[in-house]
Amino acid sequence: RETWSWVDVLRKMRTNLDGMGYEQVPQLTSSRMISVTDSMEIVPATQQGVRRAVLIGINYVGQSGELSGCHNDVFNVKDYLVNVLGFENRHITLLLDDGLNTSPTRENITYAYRDLVNRSAPGDVAFCHYSGHGGFVDDTSGDEEDGRDETLIPVDFQSAGQITDDELLKDLVHPMKAGVLTTCLMDCCHSGTVMDLPYRFTADGDNIQMRENPSSNMGEYGDLIATFAGAYALTGLLGAGGGMGGMGGGSPNNTGEEEEADCCTCIMDLVNSFL
Repeated sequence: RETWSWVDVLRKMRTNLDGMGYEQVPQLTSSRMISVTDSMEIVPATQQGVRRAVLIGINYVGQSGELSGCHNDVFNVKDYLVNVLGFENRHITLLLDDGLNTSPTRENITYAYRDLVNRSAPGDVAFCHYSGHGGFVDDTSGDEEDGRDETLIPVDFQSAGQITDDELLKDLVHPMKAGVLTTCLMDCCHSGTVMDLPYRFTADGDNIQMRENPSSNMGEYGDLIATFAGAYALTGLLGAGGGMGGMGGGSPNNTGEEEEADCCTCIMDLVNSFL
């Protein structure tokens, strides 16, 4: 199988988007400084433990801004994890609004991430994939330079609210045990810093260096970065138009079809490149 570096992967995503006439910029954030020219490894040889995954796909069936390909994204990623990386089905949690799997409500998503943290042990690999709407809300804690918290949009957001980057940091990143390698693939608009990790690489030119992420508040937790095996957030889109931005927590906008073309094509092309 061909070996790709982190920068190869992000530039491939960028090329796919450029070819469709879109301006979205993929990026990688990390809990520690890494070389983006190193091979992209979700399961490196140093991690010999259990491989677990939480895969979330939300089409917002019957809602305004309904999507059509997020379930397919999850199944494609699942196939890759099982058939290429050796994940076992019993260690993969699916949340889909298809009436068959666990519904991707705010409560269920939060529980799935917390359960992943609780079950993971040093030497394990954790992989999280989210395909759906993303957005932002006003930052109430004062930790964001732009005054906005990035969010994931659960299927029941109208009644339960959105999931902020601060919550993801608290429920998924901070409590993960040292020695667990976590990779998150966030395929949604406004997802650039949704994991609030301290180092960032953006595939917007010839640069091949990670830089500090000024909006991260992970440093509040002292030497966590030094003891954490590593968390990577590979984000499909950065600063995309549409999504939930400016909607004040309302329903997904009416540009769902355009967003779907951005997100789903990018992810499926990327996964097929590895198979």
